[in-house]
Amino acid sequence: MTGDEGNVPRTHRPLRADARRNEDRVLEAAAIAFDRDGMSASVKDIARAAGVGVGTLYRRFPSKELLVAAIYRLEVQRLCEAAPRLAAEQPPVDALRAWMERFIDFMAAKEGMADVLRAVLTDDSEKLETRAMLSEAIDHLLTPVQGPSAARPGVKAQDVLMALGGISLMAGAEKQRALATRLIDLLLHGIVKN
Repeated sequence: MTGDEGNVPRTHRPLRADARRNEDRVLEAAAIAFDRDGMSASVKDIARAAGVGVGTLYRRFPSKELLVAAIYRLEVQRLCEAAPRLAAEQPPVDALRAWMERFIDFMAAKEGMADVLRAVLTDDSEKLETRAMLSEAIDHLLTPVQGPSAARPGVKAQDVLMALGGISLMAGAEKQRALATRLIDLLLHGIVKN
């Protein structure tokens, strides 16, 4: 790794349907492999699990670092897209709780890739964009909660995001996923009026 892989502009040309399916399979297989094995995950094993050749994988993702960055972006997008779906399917507080749990799982899955993500995602504008996307998702979930009797006044999405980040760090450091759920309950008690 040269340190500037994260700064290489990626072209966002539309993919053919078969290429899109291949990329989706590669990203799914890579996410599982990196979650399980960290950066020691084998590119050959990822390609095999995705049902593509190593050349296909390398044409789209010339380095592990670019593959990690693509997984991260896809999973942030999926996490954000879950907010309106959860809000439509569940009562407001339940939707917010479910999204918070997903956020904690998302952060835990990134643990094996943390060093590479720090090196690859060096662009401050990308970090700010990610925070804005996540805050918008939380805002979408808070809006129905913030009726006249449901939420405390002044609850801000950015504050909730920062609290979730802290919960993720504490639960990860203690290697206790159940701790995150208990802390989410405490956070919700601070957000939602009784």
